[in-house]
Amino acid sequence: MPLINIVIILVVAGVALWAINTYIPMAGPVKNILNIVVVLVLVLWLLQTFGVIGSINSIRVR
Repeated sequence: MPLINIVIILVVAGVALWAINTYIPMAGPVKNILNIVVVLVLVLWLLQTFGVIGSINSIRVR
């Protein structure tokens, strides 16, 4: 995946998270949980994209 695509995806995710946090009324703890989940998903996606971790599809939770 080209680097420009990665940057665009990160910018879009950041703008979407900002818009949700700004314009959708939510309790503070819910916003914090949403922010943490989005950041964790993006970090896992970046690690997989750059080949630091293997495919997430091969991870099984029992």
